[in-house]
Amino acid sequence: MLAHSDTHARRLDGGGTPAQAWLSWPGLNDLPTIGAHALVPPGTRAVIVAPHPDDEILACGGLLQLLAAQGSRLLFVAVTDGDASHPGSPLWPQERLRQVRPQESAQALATLGLAPPTWLRLHLPDGGVASMTPQLSTTLAAQLRPGDIVFTTWRLDGHPDHEACGWACASACSASGATLVEMPVWGWHWAVPGDMRVPWHRAHRLPLPAPVLQRKRAALRCFASQMQDDPSTGRPAIVAGDALQRLLHAWEVYFL
Repeated sequence: MLAHSDTHARRLDGGGTPAQAWLSWPGLNDLPTIGAHALVPPGTRAVIVAPHPDDEILACGGLLQLLAAQGSRLLFVAVTDGDASHPGSPLWPQERLRQVRPQESAQALATLGLAPPTWLRLHLPDGGVASMTPQLSTTLAAQLRPGDIVFTTWRLDGHPDHEACGWACASACSASGATLVEMPVWGWHWAVPGDMRVPWHRAHRLPLPAPVLQRKRAALRCFASQMQDDPSTGRPAIVAGDALQRLLHAWEVYFL
């Protein structure tokens, strides 16, 4: 297993593993399936800890719909405001991103059919969560209760903020008696089918009915800041092409 400090080994440059490569891998179909009731039993609260606005939809936009349908209580934690996604962009300066990205999240959750949720916004520095992991863990532990199910990005996901959230949530869950569930987001980019760096032994597959997947797809279109090219810098969209399609399969994967 890779160490916490080996993020450089999980590279996020280039095009990454094509979405079709994952679809063609029989190993995904071999993962045990799990339902929303098993992930979040009746009477328990789901706490979704998102490193950036959009991670909650990318990672678990299907599950969120199923949880809303079964009446689960939800708490969303926005760790950063996602305001460092476009460095040097005249079109997307940090001040604009700080306002727009949380609005995009709200629109996306409404598109999923969720009532306006409870948010805890921590305003940690985008790109700098790793240096604040102990503080984040303490803050989260104070919010959690025994029996809570905490969903966050995988501790070895490849993006430093994603990994820091995973480690902070693991510590907070240990301190509070909550249960941790990790979700790969950028892991689909750098890993390859059958990759031994991925904890497939902990992985479960949540099938998404067609209408659920359609709403997730529609919700992701709310994130214009992330899914449109930036003409002011000439940079391509941050999440597009295979990066988007890898997270729009008819299933979501959870590490229990």
